[in-house]
Amino acid sequence: MWQWAHDNGFTPQLLVDATVAEVAVPVASVESGRIVLNVHDRAVVDLEMGNDLITFSARFGGLSQAVVLPVDAVLAIFAKENSQGIFFHDETGVKSTGEDDKSPTPAKQGGSPHLRLVE
Repeated sequence: MWQWAHDNGFTPQLLVDATVAEVAVPVASVESGRIVLNVHDRAVVDLEMGNDLITFSARFGGLSQAVVLPVDAVLAIFAKENSQGIFFHDETGVKSTGEDDKSPTPAKQGGSPHLRLVE
């Protein structure tokens, strides 16, 4: 999904549950336990996407900070410009109100975890 967004001139973004253990993000940027991160190669340094962790360095308020994300904390990866992407099942049960939240709402809770392609 990251490659698709990048190849098509879009800005790949991650919606992350910042309450998951081992998530290291700037606390001041977290809203309602979530954070949206721009992961375009122009916005991050040393982006590493592994099977267990996503790590990179990015500027927040002009200061470079390390970001560590367990893959389980990622709720969605999508293109900023059109919100197309993949939204993963939210295990926490926290739902976005949609009013003041500028991030897309994850897929509705159901039985077991699943993937959904948004077109």
